[in-house]
Amino acid sequence: MKNYTFLSLFKKYSTASFWLIAATILALICANTPLKEWYFGLLEKPVSISFGDFNIFSHHGEPFTFQVLINDFLMAIFFLSVGLEIKREILVGELSSIKKAILPIIGACGGMLIPVLIFALTCPSEAGMMRGAAIPMATDIAFSLGVLAMFGKRVPLGLKIFLTTLAVADDLGGILVIAICYTSSIEWNWMLVALLCVIAMLIANRFNVKSKTCYLIFGAIMWFAMLNSGIHATISGVVAALCIPASIGKGTRYYIERIRNNIGEFPIVEVTDKHQTVVFSNDEIQMLKSVESAADHLISPLQHLEDDLREFINYIILPLFAFANAGVDLSGVHFADIFSGVSLAVILGLVIGKFVGVFSFSWLAIKTKVATMPTGASWKSFASVCMLCGIGFTVSMFIADLAYSPLGTDGRQMLDLAKLGILCGTIISALAGALLLDRTLPKEEKEK
Repeated sequence: MKNYTFLSLFKKYSTASFWLIAATILALICANTPLKEWYFGLLEKPVSISFGDFNIFSHHGEPFTFQVLINDFLMAIFFLSVGLEIKREILVGELSSIKKAILPIIGACGGMLIPVLIFALTCPSEAGMMRGAAIPMATDIAFSLGVLAMFGKRVPLGLKIFLTTLAVADDLGGILVIAICYTSSIEWNWMLVALLCVIAMLIANRFNVKSKTCYLIFGAIMWFAMLNSGIHATISGVVAALCIPASIGKGTRYYIERIRNNIGEFPIVEVTDKHQTVVFSNDEIQMLKSVESAADHLISPLQHLEDDLREFINYIILPLFAFANAGVDLSGVHFADIFSGVSLAVILGLVIGKFVGVFSFSWLAIKTKVATMPTGASWKSFASVCMLCGIGFTVSMFIADLAYSPLGTDGRQMLDLAKLGILCGTIISALAGALLLDRTLPKEEKEK
């Protein structure tokens, strides 16, 4: 059962990767065809939900554009989902063991430090280019696990857990960098409001309040407060996740017994035809409702919310993010631009920096016996997975936008080159990682 939850997480992000890829391709097509004007016009359309003069989706009086709505609001929900999953795994899953969790955390530290160093050494320092030094820090969960999923049962569970945990740690590290490095000023009044929301959620958790609505309301208020505080609003998703109860409180035995009793009393109905209509009596319907009610009480708010968000994340939020952020106009980009300046620094940071950082820090941790090699992995297969860590997208795109958008026209050009570097670095890392995995994973375990 321990493995089941992490495998379901792995399956979730593997599914999401297909739609991410499709949305990315669609965005590139739209940005480089006669659909260009429609595409960029759509991203700049204002979005408003108003109550009188108050617009929920506004920042300092300016309404959100469609792109800002996706990046600042919908992605906060994505990080809420990530936070819920990681909290669950830390409490009751594979990450509840410090011995197992320490390796991906150490690897993530190397995977954040070395790419930044490589970017700083290779990127020209003029015109604000160094603002994007943190771009190659992050590993995209969906893309990287999507590549790993192609190899099915050939991949040891330990490697799946390692990559998933490292990717999330990278994302959280990226969010912290966003909060610290890309915050020009803090509105402390709004920060106080956000803090009060956190305290309210912690108190509700302490007194065993199980209402998801309660936590979502306080989480929404916290999101709005963080948005106006000057700190990136997506952080609110992770913070809210840490406050949502993972336990089911009292009455566990009672509800389990209720389910067992109702199932035991439920009559046996023979269905001879799959299209046959089965009509239940009022008593039988009440039994079914009793089982449903008891099951709801046995599932924690954390798992309830995690399950509710799954399809919304996979099929709406992540594809929309890719569609809104991956569209790079290549008409003014020359081939030489890819291998110079910001683009080159990002590519080297992702392809070389991520691999060297993750592998070297992990190697040192294993050799000094601080951590252990993932179960079932060899050094060759482990190195192959480390190569996949260079698949950057989600948080990298975030940081690129925050780094260069404020710089005006020059910033827009640097942003396009940074996005191009992210896409190229992602493709190179994905292909290299996939080829290495195919050569290093045991062939006899290939799915039939």
